[in-house]
Amino acid sequence: MIDISVEKVVLLLIIAALVLGPTKLPEYARKLGRLIRELRRMASGAQEKIRQELGPEFEDIDWRKMDPRQYDPRRIIREALLEEDPLPEPVTPVQAQPPARPVVRLAAGQQAPFDDEST
Repeated sequence: MIDISVEKVVLLLIIAALVLGPTKLPEYARKLGRLIRELRRMASGAQEKIRQELGPEFEDIDWRKMDPRQYDPRRIIREALLEEDPLPEPVTPVQAQPPARPVVRLAAGQQAPFDDEST
């Protein structure tokens, strides 16, 4: 939200009183109050419309868990490094399968067969 301290608000009020003067200050204060009420009404209306359009399955969502400000990369890495993974199951060697066709050795100087369909 807006990060304004009490001292800054008091300073803004004093400047507004000096600039606007005591005659116009109540009028502008009423306008500011109406503006704030209208903005709150619009925000609540938008929230209600979003709830209606999303449906009941989204009412149970904990939005705080999805806040990106809660993620600390150092903590995530530390937890990942300290996490103990279960040992993988031992791998059994696979028996070599015999080739589908017997291997034929070429005689010295004989050219290898050429397959026209493969190129």
